Amino acid sequence: MDAQRLAKLQAIGRIAIGGGLIVAPAALGGGWVGSAADRRPGQTLAIGLGARDLALGIGQLRTAGRRHGGAARPWIRAGIVADLGDLLGTLRARDELSPMTVPAVAAIAGGSALLGLWLQAALD
Repeated sequence: MDAQRLAKLQAIGRIAIGGGLIVAPAALGGGWVGSAADRRPGQTLAIGLGARDLALGIGQLRTAGRRHGGAARPWIRAGIVADLGDLLGTLRARDELSPMTVPAVAAIAGGSALLGLWLQAALD
């Protein structure tokens, strides 16, 4: 699979997660922050993070398909920063989160950040 296709798939995943957090913040956010997502303040943060990922995904998707894939690089870099922020925040709160949360976020956010680092170099 080529870099442009992977960049599009990453963007679609980011759009799906972001949209899901906006539409169902308690359900999707609960898997990350537990019962905090059942209350308005937790839902507020989930919706905000969802909007962030939705915007990043749309920007990346619109630019990843261009003939010169390097147009997606700023969106990919912003996604890397967001993913690392999600991972760092999760690691800082790990003692108060579900035991499954840290490995799940490490896989999703950490994996997405690593893919983003590769995509930056691979897109021409």
